[in-house]
Amino acid sequence: MAKREDSASGSVRGRLIIAASFLMVFTCLGFCSSTKGLYLAAITEALGLERGLFALNDSIRFLTTATLNLFFGALISRFGPRKLVAAGFLSLIASMLLYSYAESIGVFYLGGALLGAGLAWTTTTVVGYMVDIWAREKKGTIMGAVLAANGLGGALASQTLSPIIYSAADGFGYRTAYRITAIILFAVGALVVSIYKDGNTSVRVNKRQPKKGFDWPGISLHEAARKPFFYLTLLCVFLTGMALQSVNGISSAHLRDVGFDAGTVAAVLSVHSIVLAACKFLTGICSDRIGLRKTLLICDAAALGMTFLLANANTQTAHFMAMGYGVVSAAALPLETVMLPLITAELFGRKSYAKLLGIIVAVNSFGYAVGAPLSNLFFDLYGTYRGIILAEGGVLLAVSILLQCILSARTKRRVIDAQTGDDCPE
Repeated sequence: MAKREDSASGSVRGRLIIAASFLMVFTCLGFCSSTKGLYLAAITEALGLERGLFALNDSIRFLTTATLNLFFGALISRFGPRKLVAAGFLSLIASMLLYSYAESIGVFYLGGALLGAGLAWTTTTVVGYMVDIWAREKKGTIMGAVLAANGLGGALASQTLSPIIYSAADGFGYRTAYRITAIILFAVGALVVSIYKDGNTSVRVNKRQPKKGFDWPGISLHEAARKPFFYLTLLCVFLTGMALQSVNGISSAHLRDVGFDAGTVAAVLSVHSIVLAACKFLTGICSDRIGLRKTLLICDAAALGMTFLLANANTQTAHFMAMGYGVVSAAALPLETVMLPLITAELFGRKSYAKLLGIIVAVNSFGYAVGAPLSNLFFDLYGTYRGIILAEGGVLLAVSILLQCILSARTKRRVIDAQTGDDCPE
């Protein structure tokens, strides 16, 4: 009877933690990341800043996130998820307040660093870690559902904050929007941290073994670091982040450059946000139902499709090319969110999961930091984004082939290890 009660208690606790994770992603990514484009024109016009100079704020954010994720395994082991999430919310609140009071570009850069730290400790990596503990049986489905909160939160935040940003006659309405966001973060953060305090990793919501094999012992970080496939995987993850950020980061500007009006571009982005939430959820379900490799192929095909559609979209090819990009790109973006924890579990197992997941997400973030400047440098040289979009499509094709080869080789290796009883010890 005691064991049954413990199981029920763990199940309820697990559901609360998953719900809290959903709310955390909804708020942190939705209000702090998805809305960043809304502030660009308002801030630069109000303070007389150059847009290129202000855009370095994003690079600082991505580099901070990447650097901290490299140490995620050590940090989560020492402080636990509750303290890390609390620090993340505090960093985000501080970032929003700095943005609201900033008068110089240096203060915005400091806010960008705090934003990067906050998102490193409240989004993909922490969620991947908690879902692995509390929902291992349907890991892909739940991971997709939780991370889909980003799109939903972004849609609500855009509708809520956009009127506030442009409400003040003096052009400083964005400051009010940032302060409202800080208040929302404080309220949500207090709730999430109060739930995460029960995140005891010794109790798991699922006792049955998963069907798709996310629970194999795996290899340690030390062992992985001696394997060539580890570095090839990091290369694939880096190039994927670079290519996707390079293309999606300039999509709005490219569509305007080729003749689409602001209303059409806004419609494309709105459709993209809605479809993205659905695609993240469906990607998780597909991973559980048809396996990681087939799901990865679907996402890779979407990534190739989005580069073709965006590169060839113009007012002469009709609006369906631009709208098609908005839909298809949403099916590709799970490659940089939902798929990262699943790929880590599939390739490396549980032995050093937290450390390896932090490294995988960090390398992906380093790719983001490279992608945006690369595409804009190409534009400065050639006056168009089309060439870099097509080039990134070639990169994504090569990466998809290489990653399939890696997954195939590791699957064969695991079968051999199972037959010989070798769990890849150090």
